[in-house]
Amino acid sequence: MTTATTLPSTKHKQDSIFWRRFRRSTPGKVGAIIVAVFVLLAVFASVIKPYDPTTDRNYRLTLKAPSVSALWDKGVAETYTDPVTGKVNLWAAPLGTDNLGRDIMTRVLHGTRISLKVGVVSTVLALIIGSLLGVLAGYFGGWLDSTLGYLTDVMLAFPSILLAIGFASIFSTDNPPLLIAGLDRLFALNSPQLVTAMLAVSLVQVPVYLRLARGVVLSVREREFVQAAGALGATQGRMIFRHVLPNSLSPLIVQGALSIATATIEVAALGFLGIGAQPPLPEWGTMISDSRQYYIDAPWTMVFPGLAIFLTVLGFNLLGDGLRDVLDPRSTQ
Repeated sequence: MTTATTLPSTKHKQDSIFWRRFRRSTPGKVGAIIVAVFVLLAVFASVIKPYDPTTDRNYRLTLKAPSVSALWDKGVAETYTDPVTGKVNLWAAPLGTDNLGRDIMTRVLHGTRISLKVGVVSTVLALIIGSLLGVLAGYFGGWLDSTLGYLTDVMLAFPSILLAIGFASIFSTDNPPLLIAGLDRLFALNSPQLVTAMLAVSLVQVPVYLRLARGVVLSVREREFVQAAGALGATQGRMIFRHVLPNSLSPLIVQGALSIATATIEVAALGFLGIGAQPPLPEWGTMISDSRQYYIDAPWTMVFPGLAIFLTVLGFNLLGDGLRDVLDPRSTQ
C-alpha cells in the first residue's frame, strides 16, 4: 500500500519540478510561445485561408505592395479599391503579392505546415536512428563502436549543407524509389523532391545524435543501478531499453529541439537552390528563390518568407535553451 501511494506522489513531484523550472526560464517560455503560434497556424492553415497552389493566380495584382499600406499610400489604396462598392480592402493581400499575383500571406501561412512537417519529421528520424546506433556503440563498444566512430568522423568532416546537397541529388525526381514515394504519400507532401530533401537533412543529422548518445551511454552504463540490473540477471536488451536509454534522453531531447531549427534552415536552403520543394508549393526557401530578381522593386516577396524562417528558428532555439535549463541534472533549483 505504501508503494502504491509513493509512486504517483514521486511522479507528481517530478512533474512539478519540471514546470517550476520551465516557468523560471524566460527563453524557454518565449520559445514555447513562438513555436505554439506556428504550430497552431500550421494546423489551422486550411481553416484560416483555404489554398490551392496549382490554381492560385491573379495577374491583375502582380507584385503589388501590401494592402495594409493603403492606410497611408493613396496609390496602393487605388489598387485595392473595390470598383463596385468603392471601399478599400485592407485584407486583400496584407503582405503583398508576388510575380504571379499570389497573396504572400496565404503562401507563408501554408508554408508553415510544410516547413514544420519537414523539420520535425527529419529531426525525429535522425534522433531515432542516431540514438539507437549511439546506444549500441556506447554499450557494446568493440568493432561496432570503432566502425561507427570512423563513419561519424568522416560525415562530420564535411559541412552539413554540402552533404545534404549531395544526398538530395542522388535520387531521380522522375522515378523516385518506393521509399520516397511511400513517405510522400504518408506525410501528404505532394513532392518527391521535398521528401528527398527531408531524408537528406535527416541523414546528415544522424552523426550528431550518434556521438551524443554514445557519450551519454558511456557514463550511464557504469552507474550502480545498471550494474545492479546486470547482477540480478537482466538481459542486455532489458538493460539497454529499460535502464540505459531512458536515462540518456534528456540531452537528446534538448538536441532535438535545436535540430528542428537547423533542419528548417537546411530544407529552406535546399529549396532555395532548387533541390528541395519545387514551385508552385509554398515552401519558404522556394519562395525566396522565386523572388530573387524582385527584391529591389518588391522586397516584401523576400522579406516575409525570410522573416517566417527567422522566427521559426528563433523559437526552436529558445525552446531548446529552455529545455536545457530544465533538464540539466546539475540544476539544484
